[in-house]
Formats: sequence, structure tokens, C-alpha cells
Amino acid sequence: MPHHSFASDNYAGAHPEVLAALAAANTGHARAYGADQWTSRLQDVIKTHFGDQASAYPVFNGTGANVVALMSMLPRWGAVITSRYAHIHNDENAAPERVGGMKLLTVDAPDGKLTPAAIDEHAWGWGDQHRAQPLVVSITQSTELGTVYTPDEVRAIADHAHSLGMRVHMDGARLANAAAYLGVPLAAITTDAGVDVLSFGGTKNGLVFGEAVIVLDPAAVEGIDYVRKMTMQLSSKMRFVSAQLLALLDGGLWLRSASHANAMASRLRSGLDELIAAGAAPGLAFTQETQANGVFAILPPASVEPLREQFGFYDWNAARGEVRWMCSFDTTERDVDAFVAGVGAELDPRGA
Repeated sequence: MPHHSFASDNYAGAHPEVLAALAAANTGHARAYGADQWTSRLQDVIKTHFGDQASAYPVFNGTGANVVALMSMLPRWGAVITSRYAHIHNDENAAPERVGGMKLLTVDAPDGKLTPAAIDEHAWGWGDQHRAQPLVVSITQSTELGTVYTPDEVRAIADHAHSLGMRVHMDGARLANAAAYLGVPLAAITTDAGVDVLSFGGTKNGLVFGEAVIVLDPAAVEGIDYVRKMTMQLSSKMRFVSAQLLALLDGGLWLRSASHANAMASRLRSGLDELIAAGAAPGLAFTQETQANGVFAILPPASVEPLREQFGFYDWNAARGEVRWMCSFDTTERDVDAFVAGVGAELDPRGA
């Protein structure tokens, strides 16, 4: 298997600029639990990206960010409307439900994106004591299927949710990839589009560890400081989380890294499209648009394991042979071209 696999952007190491920021923060003593100069500076930088009302709450990981965000947005009787593909539903071992005590109400989203009409499937029953109260809509940007909400699509969801008295949470584990694809500032698909609370991702974009809950509308949360502590997401040496986030956000590393990952996914898709056009990849088909840094495809069953052994990737839907190929900030053109060549060598009937 080559050094860089296509399994997940979580596989990538830390960006050298992030490691340098960590080393620079490792100087002497600093006040604990967020009362340090790096966390203070982070608040200023967050405002430049997300607006004057925005405030950041660094946490350890993405699941923690989602749980802290949603718990602070909901009463104990609250429910969250989200896609059936949502990370909070499929990949967090029911942490929002087990730890946060909330109900997740899922709807179908064939391209990974919610719509106002899909939300309406569960947007009812307020005041009914027998039903968990739908009070938050949670969307993922970019989605679990690699697709991207436009600013207008986010705004339509936010306007609809707000008109029904609900708040909007965004799981932004790959927010940087979405903004890079759209060519817009981070605020354009968050604050300006009506999102209330954001889980901002760092680990998938070159951090060693650390994410942040970013409160865009202070009225959307209650007791978030207490929630972060009681859910074990309050770091005593918070400077080391904040320093990494600063390395990402204070100077454009977030955009450079995400743009590169997206470009590698686009190169992969283009190379495989050329194989298909040449008749060199029978049985290969794509299941989603390639917009961010993920490529979703169907492979002939017999080819999955031989290719996986060489290049490393995960099944998305093994029952129908659907796989996911992810690119990272450190994926190289050589990695991509080797993968395309490997697919061609495996599938091309003319080589048999």
C-alpha cells in the first residue's frame, strides 16, 4: 500500500505548520482552562471569519463538538431533525442520544442534503407531551456523501427552521472543503446563511487533535460552559488546541489545505472518468457528484479487495459495491495517478 491511502482524511498526519504552532505554544507556563493568550487570540480570529457575535469553545474531537453543541441548544425533551446519513446518527455510537439525552429524527437525503420539504416530515407535534419536541435541525457541510450545500440552500433550511421556531446546527467537520469548493468565505455558508451553532472541524484538515464549537448566535445556546465540562470536553491545557486552530485559521492554511484535498479528489474523478470513456473500466460508476474531497463509486465486486490491498479505502455500501475514496491535504498527484493506473490495470479487459 502506498504511504498515502484513500481511506479517510483522518489517516493523514499533522500539517507541518500545525506542528510548528504546537511547538511554539510549548513555552513555559500558561493559565489553564482557556484563560491563556492563544485561546484569547482565537476568539479574535474567529470573529474575523464568522462575525462579531461569534465565540469559540475548543474541544477535543468532532463527536464532542457535536454533543456539546446540540446539548447546549436543546432542553431534555428536545429532538434533532437530520439526514439518515448524518455522522451524528451513524458514526458516533449514539453519543448524542446516550450522552446528550436527545432524540434524533432522521429523514432520507439521497444526495446527503436536507431540504425544507424533507424537514417537514418530522417538523410537527409541538406541544404534544407524547412526542420528543423537534427544536433543532442539524446539517453537515460538506455532507457525508461528499456533496456541498450552496449558501442559498443553507439559507432556505435556516429560514424554514427559524419560521417553525427551530434552531440550526451545522456539523462542519469538512466545512473548509465546502468553502473551498464554493469559493466563498466561511461566513457565507454559516453566519450569513442563518446557521446558529457550528461544529468546526480541524482534525480532517491537518490538526493533531481538536475541534471547536462556534456559537454564531448567542441566543441559541444555554449553559455551554457547563455542558463542555460535564461532557469531559474541557481541556486544562487548552492552549494546545487553540494554537492549532489558530495555525489553521489565522493566515489561510485552512483554505490552502482544503483546496489541495479537493483538487486531488477532482483529479481522481477526472482520471477515472477518462478510463470509463475509453472503455477501460467496465463496472465502474459514480454515485455522487465529486464536489469536496471525497469520491463515491461502484466497483465490480471482484475488484474491491485487490484494489483495497494496494491503496486502502473503505466500503460505503458493501451490499451494492459502493466505496468511498477520500483525499487529504497531503495526498499527492503521484498518489492519485498511481490509483487511477491501478484501477485501470484491475478493470481494463484489454489487459487480461
